This record gives sequence, C-alpha cells and structure tokens, in this order.
Amino acid sequence: MSRDKGNSFLRVQSIIDCVIEEDRPITSTDISRLVDLPKATVHRLCQMLLSEGYLKREIDGKHLAPGPLLSRMALNILSTSAHRAVRQAILKATADKIGETCNISLPDGAEMIYFDRVESDWPLRIQLPVGSHVPLHCTASGKLYLSTLPAAKRRKIIDEIPLQAHTKASITDKAALEANLKQIRAQGFSIDNEEFLEGMVAVSVPVRDTSGRVCAFLATHGPSSRMTVEQAKMHVPTLQEAGEKFSQLIAETMPLED
Repeated sequence: MSRDKGNSFLRVQSIIDCVIEEDRPITSTDISRLVDLPKATVHRLCQMLLSEGYLKREIDGKHLAPGPLLSRMALNILSTSAHRAVRQAILKATADKIGETCNISLPDGAEMIYFDRVESDWPLRIQLPVGSHVPLHCTASGKLYLSTLPAAKRRKIIDEIPLQAHTKASITDKAALEANLKQIRAQGFSIDNEEFLEGMVAVSVPVRDTSGRVCAFLATHGPSSRMTVEQAKMHVPTLQEAGEKFSQLIAETMPLED
C-alpha cells in the first residue's frame, strides 16, 4: 500500500472512530475539529462513507451517525466460519436453558430480519426461518429497536410505517406505542404479548458492539400455552447473559485501539 493510500485509510478510520465514539450525532465540522483534519477533506470522506452506508444523515440533514453497514459489520463478524460455531453454540445453550426457540435479529429498512436462530425441541413450535422479515411495531425485537432510537428519528419512523393490526393485541395507536417504547427503554427489554401472532409470546434484549452501541437483538419466543408474559420476563437474565457473550465475541474479533 502506498503512503498516500495508507494515509487515506487512516483518515477514514479516524472519522468512523470519531462518529462511533460520540454518544450523539455530530456534524462534519465537529469531526474536523476532533480528528484535526481540514474541513474539505472531512467533507469529501464523509460523502464517500455516506454513499457506501458506513455513515447516515440524521433528519436535520447536518448531523451524522453510524450507518447500517457498521452495524451489519459487527454481526457479519459472527457469520464467518471461524465464529459461526461459537455463535450457534451460544444460541443453542440459551435455547436449551430456556426451553424455547432463540433468535438474533437486526433492523433491515422499516422491518426486522431474522439473522440466525436455534429451534426448540418441542413438536409444537412457531416457524419463523432465518431471513424472515417482521414488523417493527408489534414484535419484541422491533419495539426494542425503536426504543433505542433518538426521539426525532423514532417519531419519523412511527409516522411512516403502517401500524397494522396483526392481532387484536397489536398496538396501532401512535401515542400508545410511544408509551410502550418509553417503558421498554426504562426496563431494558421488550415483550411481545401476542401482538404479532396470536398465541405467541416473545421477549428481546439488546446485543452491543465494541463501542457499547446496540447492534442486534436477541430474543426467545414460544406458544402462550407454554410461555406467559411473566415467564418470558423470567428469561431476561438468561438472554442478557447470552447477549454479553455475543458482545465479547464481537470484541475479541474487533479489538479497540489503545
């Protein structure tokens, strides 16, 4: 690699690190000051990172935040052959301990997508295979994702997505959904009480990347005949323990700079 290409790579890395390490969206002017690079250089590199999906613009058009590709990168690390066995082992151990199917999901546009899952051993189980897309407003992982977003972005998404009633328990009122999301933010986990599918209860917890940002969602679900809401809540510590293991796996693969 030439000296110029090496410098360009380090500049891009410094910009990404700067955006990730901030606990709020920042402007290119902020980045220029923090990484000590000319504004024109930062603007050019930010435009490139935006176009590739490493960064994204906030609603105001000025502030920048980590883009979807950065979150996917953290999860894709777990997809490599070297780590898939470990990921599956964590999922299987969690599913075995809980006694129900466990899955990992992540945001995909205005929906959630199932990234991986381990089925329970019960003859009666709910089939939602890897690659399935599910709504944001009536699933445990979808609501948990919404609860982690900045208020302005969350309101915009809620205004745009159809709050369709998948069951009689689905939350279709914006104010009621916001109230539920406030509760989810406070407790750190999310419950789907037959809101997406009749007869299915689910609970979800976050998975964090090396910077502490939420990058994925770990959940378990089962028929309401086997899993009540109270029983689902009792599984939260087990899911959180597994979430920590996934976070450690990401950290081992993507060590932070000293």
